[in-house]
Amino acid sequence: MVLLDDRILEILAVEGPQSPTRIVRDERIQYGRKHVNRRLLKLAEAGLVDKDRIGRGVYAINDVGREYLEGELDARELPAPE
Repeated sequence: MVLLDDRILEILAVEGPQSPTRIVRDERIQYGRKHVNRRLLKLAEAGLVDKDRIGRGVYAINDVGREYLEGELDARELPAPE
């Protein structure tokens, strides 16, 4: 987990499901869409976000991601992304 992952999770928790394009518009994000998309894929592999069914390329934080943000889950307890 890197700082960008935390910022992405925070945005998804507050704003709801978002595409990488929408996420990079947030002033806290200093990376491009491709990099954010790669991090979202890693977050999905770790079980913290799900690809949302409402649209193509849209991600939503899930219960595990919320537990992580609330400090109830340590990143070391997550499956390592491949």
